[in-house]
Amino acid sequence: MNQQSTGSNDLLFEVRDGIGRATFNRPQARNAFTFEMYERLAQICEQADKDRSIKVLVFQGAGDKAFASGTDINQFRAFSTPEHAIEYECRIGRVLTALEQCRVPTSAVITGACAGGGAGIAACCDLRIGTNTTKIGFPIARTLGNCLSMSSVSRLSALIGPARVKDLIFTARLIDAEEARSIGLLNEVVEDISALQRRADELATLIAGNAPLTLSATKQALARLQRRLSREEGEDLILMCYMSRDFREGLDAFLNKRQPQWVGE
Repeated sequence: MNQQSTGSNDLLFEVRDGIGRATFNRPQARNAFTFEMYERLAQICEQADKDRSIKVLVFQGAGDKAFASGTDINQFRAFSTPEHAIEYECRIGRVLTALEQCRVPTSAVITGACAGGGAGIAACCDLRIGTNTTKIGFPIARTLGNCLSMSSVSRLSALIGPARVKDLIFTARLIDAEEARSIGLLNEVVEDISALQRRADELATLIAGNAPLTLSATKQALARLQRRLSREEGEDLILMCYMSRDFREGLDAFLNKRQPQWVGE
């Protein structure tokens, strides 16, 4: 029996045979996330926590260009006070925590670019599969000059290690699928999009048929081993970046398609 969950057309969601499928549906914007999409993502996780008929959640981007390219830059235009920066990080932290702590196993099915906030979403998922054209990274050091939240730094460090986190952030590069698999950012790499869809469905069906309490206990046990730094512990770093001249410069340069001129203040 099919169930449809309606919401914004920017983030589609359906449940079929115990598998919830969420699609980031802004291909014209490389599936960049609006604040409303972040809220919808949290709602989907909350629905899965309550609805025992949902066994697995699968996340993917519409089209073949991107899983998600991060937060829509236009969402930052109104940033002018410390409260704006703190509220943004509160929102993102709450949503990503809801995804990471979701009761059911989660899978990110990654086509094309997976960058910034999109890579943050993928890192929260339990499994990540991609194709030969998948590219993943956090290019913020050459785009906006902002920083990752403390929970995202904690999560990435637990996933790939501090040295690799520094490498990705310092170089601002998007790594290819094979490198992503070698460092643990991808669990599997398949040949193309059609193979990716087949493998995503196969994996979701397999997991959906396994003992839900075993899966839940495993997720919770691993979560207890990995402490996440709180937003408050890194509030000074968030304000240092988001309230800086460099952040305003990065935003203006990005919107006007020019190279930013960093001054370090």
